[in-house]
Amino acid sequence: MNTQGIRDRVEQIRAKREVLLRLLEQPDLGTLRIDVNQALEEMDDLLEEFETTFPASVA
Repeated sequence: MNTQGIRDRVEQIRAKREVLLRLLEQPDLGTLRIDVNQALEEMDDLLEEFETTFPASVA
């Protein structure tokens, strides 16, 4: 897979982050809220690492 293909996949993941944010707004989430928060934190870390490793200007 080329760099652009990887970037496209990462953008799909970035778009799905919004689903987790909407889920976090649900009042009846209970203890699942901890898992959703953790998933968001890890996703943000991975997206940041991706951008550090593959800056947009290199594409």
